Amino acid sequence: MNEMPNTTMRAVRYDRYGPPEVLKVAHVPMPKPGPGQVLVKVHASSVNPIEAQVRAGKMRPMSGLRPPKGIGQDFAGEVVAAGPKVDDGLVGRRVWGTTFALGAANTAEYITVKEPLVAPVPPGLELVNAAALPTVGLTALVALGAANVQRGQRLLIVGAAGGIGSALIQIAHARGVEVATVSSGDNLSFCSDLGAKETYDYASLAALEQADAFHAVVDLYGANLGTYRSRLRSGGRIVTLAAKGMGYAMLSLLLPGPRVRLARAKPRKELLVELAQLVESGDLRPVVEKVYPLEEIGEAHRSVESGHSRGKRVIQVVGDVES
Repeated sequence: MNEMPNTTMRAVRYDRYGPPEVLKVAHVPMPKPGPGQVLVKVHASSVNPIEAQVRAGKMRPMSGLRPPKGIGQDFAGEVVAAGPKVDDGLVGRRVWGTTFALGAANTAEYITVKEPLVAPVPPGLELVNAAALPTVGLTALVALGAANVQRGQRLLIVGAAGGIGSALIQIAHARGVEVATVSSGDNLSFCSDLGAKETYDYASLAALEQADAFHAVVDLYGANLGTYRSRLRSGGRIVTLAAKGMGYAMLSLLLPGPRVRLARAKPRKELLVELAQLVESGDLRPVVEKVYPLEEIGEAHRSVESGHSRGKRVIQVVGDVES
């Protein structure tokens, strides 16, 4: 049975590109689910680096001359209503997901989502932690698939301490892959605790030059791709998800040796289900650096832009943040 909430809600909005201060909490009309959609009461969202880039105006060729109305790709919450052509049995279920759109506006009390883009949250996982995983988890699965690395093979992850990297380390380790990471010196033990067998500091890559070659490299940073490409075994693959790596990826088509592959994730229910299975088996846990109340989303963006990440910044939309 559908339970339609109030006619207005709180949501993060901004009307111009700029610094984190442009993000405001506004009272806006409640969305209504259309055919094939569900209405989700969002308990938590999270901040991804690309959202900070969109907000700052760095993605205007793709996001448009005027900014999107809202922000936020990830969500975790409860289905409170179902539109036409959707099973009412979904109402009351805890769900999570991501829309992967530059104009996504999921940092809001209520959102409408196409039913195929939501999946059940793993039992026992708190919604505030669940919100940290959809975008980074799906991206990690896609990157690992593109790298085509197998059990017992060696994988180097560059930029490993952030949201995607922390998920990728855990998933690859669970699959029996021998994981090595490149991160800042402060994050070496953090990466090791997540499952990395070898850890290297960005600031001193001499040790990496002496390491055994790798079957695959996944780059999340976009710099020094030539160096990491040279550490591949014959027939190895290098995959980049960083926008800064796109130019080198195109250049690699003209160079001898392996080409740099670009990987991009899309929202897929089957991957959300796979993520849930990894969480339930204990092979994957959300890495949350800090939880912010909705009103402090600007501070969360500022923290993401600092570049010093250990996992995700989560925005708690419903309820109070635990101290």
